[in-house]
Amino acid sequence: MAHEHVFPWWAGYLLLNPMRKKAVNPEKLLELYVKPGMTVLDLGCAMGFFSLPLAEKVGDYGRVICVDLQKKMIQALNRRAKRAGLAGRIDGRTCTKTSLMIGDLAGQVDFAMAFAVIHEVPDRKKFFAEVYRSLRTGAVLLVGEPARIVSSGELGETIDDGMETGFTVQYPVQHGSFRTVALVKG
Repeated sequence: MAHEHVFPWWAGYLLLNPMRKKAVNPEKLLELYVKPGMTVLDLGCAMGFFSLPLAEKVGDYGRVICVDLQKKMIQALNRRAKRAGLAGRIDGRTCTKTSLMIGDLAGQVDFAMAFAVIHEVPDRKKFFAEVYRSLRTGAVLLVGEPARIVSSGELGETIDDGMETGFTVQYPVQHGSFRTVALVKG
């Protein structure tokens, strides 16, 4: 069940707190999935807690498409990417409540992640369908939801929606305070 709440843009600065790495370390989490030269999709990117580490991992020949509903989140991400010298690797996009605005990416994405975001999505099936179309065959969508907000039952419903779209469950993982699952495009 989607929660009727969108994380406020101004609180995005709290997500950048270095203490957050105790709950989830982006570098450690991403090392299994992201390699140089990949095209990566960061869904619900906020101000780039994962986006900048992703941009570092994909290297000079990779690309990170960062999508968020809130324009101010994307603006802050773009400023941070520029300061970090990573702006050329990041494509920040503002989506709408009804579309991720990624139709141009059909079959191009090597890895996608949606961390602490799907519980805020009003139509999970549409969300999964858009992401599925963007991925290459065999690509992973890493879903992570905060355990304090999303119950294991709710995560199970989310996984079921992904499987109805065509994803298979690679494996569930507990990562810090997050319930995480890797879904694979068949």
